[in-house]
Amino acid sequence: MQTAGTLYEKVGGEEAIGKVVDYFYELVLADDTVNHFFKNTDMEKQRMHQTKFISFALGGPNQYTGHSMAKAHAGMNLQEEHFAAIAKHLHDALAHFGVSESDIGQVLAHVSTLKDDILHK
Repeated sequence: MQTAGTLYEKVGGEEAIGKVVDYFYELVLADDTVNHFFKNTDMEKQRMHQTKFISFALGGPNQYTGHSMAKAHAGMNLQEEHFAAIAKHLHDALAHFGVSESDIGQVLAHVSTLKDDILHK
């Protein structure tokens, strides 16, 4: 069995990641601990940015042109519990589409490197 080079390829590329992102936001928007952060958000634009960002984070092409993590989350007063909720939803969305726990671990490890910027620590 041949293994794909990057997690991006392993997961199925941008189209598959777009499905994960759609499901991820279903989980996020149903979660009262974090959904208020998105009440005035253009969710179509948000989904597009998130798909490109996650694609890049998984080793795909860098098409992400959004703000830096620090700038995108400035003034939101995000706390550990919010980061943990989002990370859990990302885990659950990836798992829902059959991504292995070891691969999810790699994704979450990458995301955790951004935590200080997101939480403005």
